[in-house]
Amino acid sequence: MTSFAPDSLVLNRKLPLWYQVSQSLRASILGRSSRDPLRLPTEEQLAGHYGVSVLTMRQALKELEEEGLITRHRRRGTFIEPHARRGAPVRLLGSVDAIVAQQSGMTTELLDHGSGPVPAEFAEYFPDLAETATYHRLRSDEKTGEPTNHARNWVRPELAARFDPEDLARWPMTKVLRDVVGAGIGRITDTVEARLADPETARLLRIPLLSPILHYTGVTYDTDGRVLDVAVIHYRGDRFSFTVTLDAT
Repeated sequence: MTSFAPDSLVLNRKLPLWYQVSQSLRASILGRSSRDPLRLPTEEQLAGHYGVSVLTMRQALKELEEEGLITRHRRRGTFIEPHARRGAPVRLLGSVDAIVAQQSGMTTELLDHGSGPVPAEFAEYFPDLAETATYHRLRSDEKTGEPTNHARNWVRPELAARFDPEDLARWPMTKVLRDVVGAGIGRITDTVEARLADPETARLLRIPLLSPILHYTGVTYDTDGRVLDVAVIHYRGDRFSFTVTLDAT
């Protein structure tokens, strides 16, 4: 069976419950192992797993069906679509599960990892550290093999010691910190800028030098306001868009 996470959904009362469930299930589907079966549990079983009503679960599944991630057959059940579109537009709608979902569903290669001095531009985030653990990954479209983005992370060493770097070949860093390490994530602050591809990014993403890219910086805080991780991701400008919804209430 596909491994669904988190085991219990931490609800944000300002976001629709069906949406939060759909994003959590979406992340699990896109991050599944190739060995996992394609058939999903029943609506009742999924509702029990997430602690929601069957009606809420049905609405969440409808969202995933419209996206093309699953197909539903009367009497046969619900199945993950093996050729579902990967690399969908990045949507930042206010929940950690949304962040996890948008980072999932691609082939990920861990280019290198180790430790090093805190970069000067991130010193304010790690005032108590001289060094952090570092990770560099390249993500590609599963179907075409085309590189779509590359990511660098700077993580607190005591957290990095609690997970296997190979976890990052399957799961996004946000999910690893939350579900593998057990870190309590309080908030994530995102900054997105339009930039031009430098030589390294052009080489890794196989695009012309100075092509437009999206430069994303994400800072992950725990519930006490301490920074756990800083991520810098360069997205191909022709493959991604960002949608941001702000709650004004």
